[in-house]
Amino acid sequence: MLSSVNLNNVTYLNPRTVILIGIPGLEHAQFWIGFPFFTVCLVALLGNIILLIIIPAERSLHQPMYIFLAVLAATDVGLCAAIAPKMLAIFWFRAYSMAFDACLAQLFFIHTLQCMESGILLAMAFDRYIAICDPLRHTSILTPSILSRMIVVVVIRAVVLVGLLPLLIKRLHHFRSIQIAHSYCEHMAVVKLAADDVQVNKICGLFVGFSILGFDMVFILISYALIFQAVFHLQQKEARLKAFNTCTAHIFVFLEFYILAFFSFFSHRFGHVVPSTHILLSTIYLLLPPALNPIVYGVKNMVIRKRVAQIFLLNHGCQ
Repeated sequence: MLSSVNLNNVTYLNPRTVILIGIPGLEHAQFWIGFPFFTVCLVALLGNIILLIIIPAERSLHQPMYIFLAVLAATDVGLCAAIAPKMLAIFWFRAYSMAFDACLAQLFFIHTLQCMESGILLAMAFDRYIAICDPLRHTSILTPSILSRMIVVVVIRAVVLVGLLPLLIKRLHHFRSIQIAHSYCEHMAVVKLAADDVQVNKICGLFVGFSILGFDMVFILISYALIFQAVFHLQQKEARLKAFNTCTAHIFVFLEFYILAFFSFFSHRFGHVVPSTHILLSTIYLLLPPALNPIVYGVKNMVIRKRVAQIFLLNHGCQ
């Protein structure tokens, strides 16, 4: 890594390492902040791994909604694995340094998994739409082959579009600083360090955000508008309540994901939020949904509840 000094301005040429400082302004408290984040990660990993054990093993859960839930659980495990180790190393062991290429790899995996999660939520909304608006054709439309293709499209879309972000960062050579005011490598946090023209990077970041998160959110809202329209036309109150009940878990997961996602997305680009608040909320946005998703779906589904109880009772009995 080379640096040059010009009129008191230091620029770094092709830096090999970056420094993640964690949460600016809360460095003195980061050791203690690490414990609640560790707890959330532990809950997320435990809950999602249990889902990944139960769903393949339980034949009654071999339905589109739960197949998508299994993919969502795998995505959430990946998110925790991509974020937590380095973040906790910063908080607890002051391991601030990170190789620049490793930073770009973390950036790629975090944003790819975010986009995959958004795509899976859209697929789950489509499943609910078919199940409620065209129930007789549900199994004939969402065949195993169609489910596989939907999942592959979600993965490819995320990998290809998000893959543009680190590639465009690699074309930048001069950086004003190598200190990232964040607890993980986030696209705009890295781009803001550059001394070169980053207009293309900003436009590409907005394009990826709106073409994935924006697109998915619009079509999820359209799906639920059609679902609610169909439900309100049902004659029996019990049928309406049953139809709504099948959607409540997905609606909760959808709201928590997109509200936090768009707050983080816009505050980083256009807002004037205190850095410590923004970083805390953006980290919560990434780690809280993976912890809540298995709880929400576990509480709503009796089969999952029973299997979880059996797992823990069996372990307790063995002891």
